[in-house]
Amino acid sequence: MSAAGVAAAVCAGSAAWLTVGRDRGLRRARAVLAGGGEAGPGDAAWRRAMARATGRVRHEWWALAGGAVVALLGDSIVPLVLGAAGVPLIRRVRRARDARLDGERRAAAVIALCGALAGEVRAGRQPGEALRAAAGGGLGLADAGAGLGEARAGVLAAARFGGDVPGALEDAAREPGAQGLLGLAACWRVAVDRGAGLAAGLERLEGALRVERDQRGDLRAQLAGARSTAVMLAGLPVLGLLMGSALGAAPLRVLLHTGAGLGCLAVGGVLEGVGVWWALRIVRGVEER
Repeated sequence: MSAAGVAAAVCAGSAAWLTVGRDRGLRRARAVLAGGGEAGPGDAAWRRAMARATGRVRHEWWALAGGAVVALLGDSIVPLVLGAAGVPLIRRVRRARDARLDGERRAAAVIALCGALAGEVRAGRQPGEALRAAAGGGLGLADAGAGLGEARAGVLAAARFGGDVPGALEDAAREPGAQGLLGLAACWRVAVDRGAGLAAGLERLEGALRVERDQRGDLRAQLAGARSTAVMLAGLPVLGLLMGSALGAAPLRVLLHTGAGLGCLAVGGVLEGVGVWWALRIVRGVEER
């Protein structure tokens, strides 16, 4: 079977699967509306199955689907190969984005922990008891995600049995986004060793962490325009191909079936990738500073 045939089969199968799923969804919706809006056990099971099926399809696999479509239109295996090569790259970008979101959730959890712990200390509890109540009450470390599971257990054990709480907090601060726990450890060490006010230090720490988070959010909002401009400029070659196809110039045939076209495609792809990487690197550098 030729490359075009393989691409056609892949596209036809995907279209059939989406069409069948959509028709089933419409039939289910009509049945629910006709029955007064209540869904039965079969409808709930169907929704769970569809959620699992769509959850397994990661964003990076759309690159392969797009490559298959272009391979079908251009009657060449090159777009299919490029789409397959783009899958690990997009997966890496997705994982980096997920890690950044996890770090932001941990940072928010640390801020919540500082506020809850300050409130518990103000209420008259001892530091160890206050930490156990704050961390075990759905705030702070309890909401920091699976990445802090082991660290949370160590911190609570140290607080319960009189262990090294600052050391346990410093270990927990090694996770991305949990660097604020270093300040909590310092406040704890100063309050316990020197008798300083723990609640006042925690409140100041919470305010400082909130200000830092807000500044980071403002900076990210200001840089969103630059990031969007870089992505938009990266998509201009696709717009050029669409315009050429609309004018009848057959750009895909020139790019995929001639030596000069393949050379231009290779050089342009390299320059495109380097340009996007360099622009996003500048934006990331500004965010880190």
